[in-house]
Amino acid sequence: MQTPPDASPATPTPAGLPRRLAAAVYDALLVAALCVIPASVVIAVRGGGPVPPGDPLLQVLLIITVGAFFIGFWTWGGQTPGMRTWRLRVERDSGQALRPGRTLLRFAAAVPSIALFGAGIWWALIDSQRRTWPDLLARTRVVVLPSKPSARAQQ
Repeated sequence: MQTPPDASPATPTPAGLPRRLAAAVYDALLVAALCVIPASVVIAVRGGGPVPPGDPLLQVLLIITVGAFFIGFWTWGGQTPGMRTWRLRVERDSGQALRPGRTLLRFAAAVPSIALFGAGIWWALIDSQRRTWPDLLARTRVVVLPSKPSARAQQ
């Protein structure tokens, strides 16, 4: 079915904070599981001994792991697994896919947004387009994707 020539394309719906937080919880569980890998590497490097709090090697490896997860998924497909589950996609304000530089900026902006008691995330509650500080800084938006019709509905 084609859109009539005089009709404008559907404007994407900005994702609300509850849906974004639900996707973040899902992703946090996956990231926590992934962080076992660098922790295991550091434990192995230390000969199986305890890792002191604030170990620089562990901190660097954890940042790389978490960054690779988000930057990778946002760059290649615009969706983390949690976002895919909740039908969310991050895209440029223009609707185009993100490139690695923009996703790196978005990830870097998320750190102070969360560290400041989530102020940069809660910002979505007052922004007219439901954007967070990382969205504003990287000129991105998170939108809700339309649901796919079920196989039954297509029959």
